[in-house]
Amino acid sequence: MPQSPTYDDVLSAAARIASHAHRTPVLRSRLVNESVGADLVFKCENFQRMGAFKFRGAFNALSRFTPEQRRAGVVAYSSGNHAQAIALAARLLDIPATIVMPHDAPAAKVAATKGYGGQVVVYDRYTEDREEIGRALAAERGLTLVPPYDHPDVIAGQGTAAMELFEEVGDLDALFVPLGGGGLLSGTALAARALSPACRLYGVEPEAGDDGLRSLRKDAIVHIDTPETIADGAQTQHLGTHTFAVIRREVDDIFTVTDAELVEGMRIFASIMKIVVEPTGCLGFAAVRKLAARLGGKRVGVIISGGNVDLSRFASLLAS
Repeated sequence: MPQSPTYDDVLSAAARIASHAHRTPVLRSRLVNESVGADLVFKCENFQRMGAFKFRGAFNALSRFTPEQRRAGVVAYSSGNHAQAIALAARLLDIPATIVMPHDAPAAKVAATKGYGGQVVVYDRYTEDREEIGRALAAERGLTLVPPYDHPDVIAGQGTAAMELFEEVGDLDALFVPLGGGGLLSGTALAARALSPACRLYGVEPEAGDDGLRSLRKDAIVHIDTPETIADGAQTQHLGTHTFAVIRREVDDIFTVTDAELVEGMRIFASIMKIVVEPTGCLGFAAVRKLAARLGGKRVGVIISGGNVDLSRFASLLAS
């Protein structure tokens, strides 16, 4: 198994992606601060290329391919954001890309993946195993598999978002991070422990998909059925070997939030901060609102993971 990533790998990834990834803005809101009673800073990866943090890890991983790997191509599986990230990074690096996506993935994410040049292979997320399909395609076609989270280069790339946040705002008392398979959270942990060691680090999952919380409590990776939640980016069934190793060591706790709490987060982002955030991207903020009583007066960071949501879906959720 490849060696577990370190903060030095995050630094190397930052140099590797610097001329391709956006350095995303950090936003603040006086009204939101007053409502929570804390000083909040939002790292807005919804403004990243292809609309989510996933571009960081995808580009970092693909940029390390050998010439032979580049010629043969990459295969990945994803509900949407990693798919788009791999397709875009592959286009920029002139690498053929095959993406395994669920049949019910958001239409905008499928269209964007195809638009970036990715060849999409469809499967049923409730009856088929995407990891099995990805491995089979890699073996049949000689492709290199880049999973959405359990890969040292992907983790290191995702950690660059938190690295930028700490470089801009300095120490934080707490940082809340969306949690699906753990790539963003484990990468963030590497940066947080190096740049703000006393910062309390929290992962946030949808209530229906609490495998990370259960894994942390059990001290072993827990597998669950595909959760039914509007947070499609967090409909993972388990953490990765690499991601869990970092999370169990460095993360202080994991919280869960309901779909209704995610919708309220979307509403606040749209109405007060004037930004579009997908449900998964609201996980951290939803937990901050839920835990406001214990965060009073603290400097709190929130990573907004992405903004890729169909506008019709966005409107219907806010109207509900």
